[in-house]
Amino acid sequence: MLAYIWAEDLTGGIGVDGHLPWHLAADLKRFKEKTMNHPMIMGRRTFESLPGILPGRKHIVLTHSNLDTSDPNVKVVHSKEELDEWLATQDQNQLNVIIGGATLFKMYRDQVDILYQTIVKDNFQTDTQMPAINHADFEKVEDQRFDDSNLKYEFVTYRRK
Repeated sequence: MLAYIWAEDLTGGIGVDGHLPWHLAADLKRFKEKTMNHPMIMGRRTFESLPGILPGRKHIVLTHSNLDTSDPNVKVVHSKEELDEWLATQDQNQLNVIIGGATLFKMYRDQVDILYQTIVKDNFQTDTQMPAINHADFEKVEDQRFDDSNLKYEFVTYRRK
């Protein structure tokens, strides 16, 4: 089973210079809750933007580059086919969470089962956009709105119909 987790601003922006353009503690907490004990799938730039290996989660990194890591919590794959082969070996009830970047979100948008979206209710300077997802294929199962730390934001969860 595949899930996406991401945060975007009102224009669909998800990043700038390889980082989030905002700091939202509640979103980071939600990210941890939703990804803990689940493999996280990401591109190399997303992997490199992390503060380090996140505990309690296997890191699956799709890259065309040589990524030298001997950490047992990191698996490197070099093609979509190799990633698909790895996914096929996983328990189909196991949640695998794609955390970015935009290329991976675009690559699996027709296969993703669950969407964990954070909408930051503001416009930021961004250089990376979230690829369009046909929300008509999904049912909204959670919608929580918040007004914290000078930012309004919303947590939305969708499941594929």
